[in-house]
Amino acid sequence: MCPKMQNLTPKQIVAELDRYIVGQADAKRAVAVAIRNRWRRQQLDESLRQDIWPKNIIMSGPTGVGKTEIARRLASLTGAPFIKVEATKYTEVGYHGRDVESMIRDLLDSSISMVRTEMTDEVKPKAEEHVEDRLLDYLLPTGAAASAATPEDDETKQRHQHTRDKLREKLRAGELEDRTIEIQTEERSTVVGVLGNQAMEMDIEFQSMFEKMLPTKRETRKLEIRDARKLLLSQEAEKLIDRDTIHRTAIERVEQTGIVFLDEIDKIAGTDKSNGPDVSRQGVQRDLLPIVEGSTVFTKYGPVKTDHILFIAAGAFHSSKVSDLMPELQGRFPIRVELQDLTKEDFVRILHEPKNALTTQQVELLKTEGVRVTFQDDAIDAMAQIAHDVNRRTQNIGARRLYTIMERVFEQISFDAPDLADKNVTITAHYVRERLAEVVKDEDLSKFIL
Repeated sequence: MCPKMQNLTPKQIVAELDRYIVGQADAKRAVAVAIRNRWRRQQLDESLRQDIWPKNIIMSGPTGVGKTEIARRLASLTGAPFIKVEATKYTEVGYHGRDVESMIRDLLDSSISMVRTEMTDEVKPKAEEHVEDRLLDYLLPTGAAASAATPEDDETKQRHQHTRDKLREKLRAGELEDRTIEIQTEERSTVVGVLGNQAMEMDIEFQSMFEKMLPTKRETRKLEIRDARKLLLSQEAEKLIDRDTIHRTAIERVEQTGIVFLDEIDKIAGTDKSNGPDVSRQGVQRDLLPIVEGSTVFTKYGPVKTDHILFIAAGAFHSSKVSDLMPELQGRFPIRVELQDLTKEDFVRILHEPKNALTTQQVELLKTEGVRVTFQDDAIDAMAQIAHDVNRRTQNIGARRLYTIMERVFEQISFDAPDLADKNVTITAHYVRERLAEVVKDEDLSKFIL
C-alpha cells in the first residue's frame, strides 16, 4: 500500500479536489470514499480481504463540468498506479485497433515507472558515490598512472592519489562542471521505437522475443560534467536496482491499489443494431466486461489479476443513457453519480477560487511582459453571465466556455502587451461587454467564435 494513500481521509481528498474543482460535491464524495475503501481493505485479514470487491463508479453529466478534471487530480493525490484512458480508442477483438487488455498493460507500465522512481531515490546516495568515482576515472584515468609506475613505486601512487583527492574536492565544490569529458553510453532499442505503432498491436510474447533480438546501441559522447553526471547517475542506479523486484512490486500494486479512469464511456453505449460502428461498440463492452469483473491479463512482466482494480467511468451521455450500456456492464458499476450543470455562480467561483484559476493564469502570463492586470468584481461577474447565457442559447460546453471568453477578452491586450505604454491594465465589466458585444449579439457568430 502506498504511504501517500494511507494518510488521506475522505475529507482530505474532497478538500484537495475543492482546490481545483468547483461544486460537484456528490462526485467528489463518491470518489473519496472509494479511494479510502482501498486503504480499509488492506487492513483486513487475508481471508476476508479477497472477498471485498471495489465499488466501481460511473459518473454522468454534461461536458465541461469537472469529470475529467477529477481524474487528473486523483492521479496526483492517490500515489497509487493510475491511468486515464479514452473508451473510444479501443475496438473489439478482431478489428483493427487496440484491445481493451492494453489498458491494464499501460497501467502496469505506469506502476513500474513509479516503483522504479521510488527505488532510484532509495539507492541515489550510493549511486552518487559511484558516479563521483567514475567521473574521477574519466578526469584522471588510473591506467595511465599504473602503466607509468611499477608496483614498488609508492611515491607515484601517492602523487596520483593526491591529485585524485584534489580533483574530488573541486568536483564536490562544483568547480569542474563546465569541463568536457568523453563517456560511453549504451541504449537498447525498443520494438515501438523500431516498428512504431505497429508494435503496439503485436503479441506480448512476440514483443519480448523481438526485443531480445535487437542490438544494444553503444556510442561515445562528449558531455560537460553537469550533463554527464545525470546520465551516469541513471546508469549506476539501474545497476543497483533489482528488476525482478521492481516488476513484482509493480504487479502487486496494480492488483491491490490500481485505478483505471475510463473516460468517454458514453461513446461505446451502442444500441442493438447489428451493423455499422455499433458492432464494434457492443464488442468493446463485451471485452470490457471480464476486465472489470475480474480476469487475468498476461503481460511481458507476468500475469496481472484485475479482480481488485478500481474502475471509474465517466461520460456526458448526450445522445445515450447509462441504461444503453449492456446490463452486465452496468451491474459492474454499482455507484452512479450525476454531475450537475454549472450555474452563473459556479462560473464566478471558477474564475477566481481554484488554485489554477483562469484569471490567475492570465495575470501571471502577462506579468512576464511587465503588464500588471487586475480584475474588478463586476468584470468577473460579466464574464460568468455571458458564459452562462451562451451555454444556454447554443451548445452547453460547461466551464470550457470560459476559455474562449477569456481569450476573446484578452485578444488585443495580449497582442499589444510588449509595446504597451501603460503597463497597468484594469479589466472592467464595460470592457468585457465591449469586447464581446458583437459576438454575443449575433447568435450565429457566437456558435463559431465562443
